[in-house]
Amino acid sequence: MTIPLPSSTPDVVARAYAEDLANIGDLTTLATIPEGHRSRAEFVARSSGCMAGIPLIELCLEYIDPEIVCRPMAQDGELVQAGTVILEASGATRSLLSAERVALNFLGRLSGIATATRAFVDIVAGTGAAISDTRKTTPGLRALEKYSVAVGGGVNHRMGLYDAVLIKDNHLAATESIADAVSKARMLVGPDIVVEVEVDTFDQLAQVLATDADIVLLDNMSPEDLRTAVGIVGAALQTEASGGITLHNVREVAEAGVDVISVGWLTHSAPALDVAMELVREREGLRGEPT
Repeated sequence: MTIPLPSSTPDVVARAYAEDLANIGDLTTLATIPEGHRSRAEFVARSSGCMAGIPLIELCLEYIDPEIVCRPMAQDGELVQAGTVILEASGATRSLLSAERVALNFLGRLSGIATATRAFVDIVAGTGAAISDTRKTTPGLRALEKYSVAVGGGVNHRMGLYDAVLIKDNHLAATESIADAVSKARMLVGPDIVVEVEVDTFDQLAQVLATDADIVLLDNMSPEDLRTAVGIVGAALQTEASGGITLHNVREVAEAGVDVISVGWLTHSAPALDVAMELVREREGLRGEPT
């Protein structure tokens, strides 16, 4: 299934180029590349990984120059090997060079997130547990980063503070009880919006089970405690594990029986995938030589 880019993407692209070019443009390219010079560019994955952001490259190139012709060679969600050409673009050399860095920044960042997500998803395969993101995202890029998690095979947690309730320890510190917090939340949002409660003790878990919450987040529990908690909850609530999840322990966490495992690392610390743009002479088709 193809996942569409977030509707906010064109605005993100516009802001990125405003930051890079201001109202002046690419001084280096304007000084060194003659007007009318044309090239073919290959966008290449220098490292193996799961691609995310290929349609975004096209948006970036179109933003700089609508006359650039793009030919995608791979698609988002596809696993590629190092050295794979994922997109070819032909057009004015000035335009290609001016668009290059922003397009690569997006592609590397998003593909890094998708690659990391795919690694987690592959490790928990067969357990029934889903890998989820969190709100630990780059300000202004949340929709695209969560898009990349979905492309990598994960699921999206709430998009923001506006579309679900997650009662955490600091909320509980300022309220009377878990029961009080859930009751007030349900009164505000009604029956159709998810209400989730974070717990880190079995006593708190028992309190949540006495409410009409939808999900319990089991925070920083050991795999043994997670297994016990899942047994206590049964089918009453959906269970989510979070806190200290790594590639080394995620399989054990999944085998404890939780429904969802949320991993903030996916969007706040996953390394960017190494990607590059290489120019090729358009007329003769010889790499790296000027026309």
